[in-house]
Amino acid sequence: MAKPVILTVDDDPQVLRAVARDVRRRYGKDYRILRADSGASALEVLDELQRRGDPVALVLSDQRMPRMDGVALLRQARERFPESKRALLTAYADTEAAIAAINTSQVDYYLLKPWDPPEETLYPVLDDLLHDWRARYRPGVQGVRVVGDRWSPQSHALKDFLARNHVPYTFLDVEASDEAQALLDRSNGAAEQLPLVVLPDGSQLTAPSVTQLAERVGLSTQAQEPFYDLAIVGAGPAGLASAVYGASEGLRTVLIEREAPGGQAGTSSRIENYLGFPAGLSGADLARRAVTQARRFGVEVLAPQEVEHLRIDGPYKHLTLSDGSELSCHALMLAMGVSWRRLRVPGIEPLTGRGVYYGAAMTEAMNCQNEAVYIVGAGNSAGQAAMFFAQYARRVVMLVRGDDLGAKMSQYLVERIAESDVIEVQLHTEVQACHGTDRLERLTLVHSDTDTIEEVEAHFLFIFIGAAPRTDWLGDLVARDARGFLLTGPDLDDEHLLDWPLKRDPFLLETNVPGIFVAGDVRHDSVKRVASAVGEGSVAVHFMHRHLAAL
Repeated sequence: MAKPVILTVDDDPQVLRAVARDVRRRYGKDYRILRADSGASALEVLDELQRRGDPVALVLSDQRMPRMDGVALLRQARERFPESKRALLTAYADTEAAIAAINTSQVDYYLLKPWDPPEETLYPVLDDLLHDWRARYRPGVQGVRVVGDRWSPQSHALKDFLARNHVPYTFLDVEASDEAQALLDRSNGAAEQLPLVVLPDGSQLTAPSVTQLAERVGLSTQAQEPFYDLAIVGAGPAGLASAVYGASEGLRTVLIEREAPGGQAGTSSRIENYLGFPAGLSGADLARRAVTQARRFGVEVLAPQEVEHLRIDGPYKHLTLSDGSELSCHALMLAMGVSWRRLRVPGIEPLTGRGVYYGAAMTEAMNCQNEAVYIVGAGNSAGQAAMFFAQYARRVVMLVRGDDLGAKMSQYLVERIAESDVIEVQLHTEVQACHGTDRLERLTLVHSDTDTIEEVEAHFLFIFIGAAPRTDWLGDLVARDARGFLLTGPDLDDEHLLDWPLKRDPFLLETNVPGIFVAGDVRHDSVKRVASAVGEGSVAVHFMHRHLAAL
């Protein structure tokens, strides 16, 4: 297979030679470095690469070029190679245009001229962009192949699990793929045995569970040690931050996640207001970076694995996992986040996974081409999903129960949605019922402002309707509020602390049990933002050290 391409574009021959030289010096071993001296010639190069099926990793273009500027070029480059990374090379005077391009044309980054020394101003940015591209690059049909029905909940669960854990896979629809039929014929498989998973070594799994698949693709589900300084339940932003800070400061750390690292934030298609990422980043990218960082510091990650029971014995916390095994720790971080609340309307349950999905379900994006997509919710996650699916769907309809999209959504998203020609917002609107047999076919909508009922054709419904904590497994050990969120620090009253054994008061993020801390969305009255969760997860480590020092 040909090396991936980095294409550099500039109408100034001297600048073009210089940037190509610097890029080749750093990346020439792993990438082909091509040059173009105008937007038009760059498009000719991209068209030829597209015809040959060669991958394009990055297009780095000057902004000020005659007849076609860099923004226009990168917009057309995205149409030809949607997964490629795109960066502008600009003068200081062009920074406003570059920022506008990030907002409107999905340019990934901009760099200022001059870029000397490249080791400080050019390579770190390109390293980051290329690392992100590599994480999503799927050359050919290497990796896992999943043969199944596109409307099967079991197939969706396996695809979603592989995607969120960054395991390369190819999905083959049994209804449309000749290769899928050939694999079934060779395995003597019948339709009722689907989904069929073919592993890279040729071995096969028939209708496996997520846990069975995890074990076969090399993910760790069992603890290597019986005891840890710090155990973290939940690998969302808060849990990942605790893992990175805890392990980097010398704590033996294990991270336990029931689904995939990133938690609910990991399903976000684009987080645009996270500090330090002016072009935004996806929740999956954030999770992948954080997991890599945590593992570099020696964090042990167990996924998928679920904690089912907690037992306290003096200063020790004992966790029983879903496979019956047990591990213990001195300090315990509870960062389970929250789950989407279920929409309770007639007909929805049998269609869940068959056109009805909770969260962004980005694995279904390609199936949404030329379709109308309906989204229930008015928070940031719903807005991010609307922007994401607008890249694929013919029409995206946001169903909002209230009378103001901006009541729960960040203003930047409200503005993006208003500017989109694809997204339509229907206020005062709720789903009353779902209809379909093998898949979602229609929705019944009720418009409360006009007291009218409408039935619409729909094959895709994505639901983002609030948060429900998963804290029942804690029993009565850890204090919770009436909705199940965990109480910490100043939120604990005298009644909660009747059995508090220490002379000191609970720390800021500590529960009514010494050494058990909480961070992120599962904490009572927390700020439901990724940056807040990361901050709490890192700050909690400071209090853990103070707790451990007193043992």
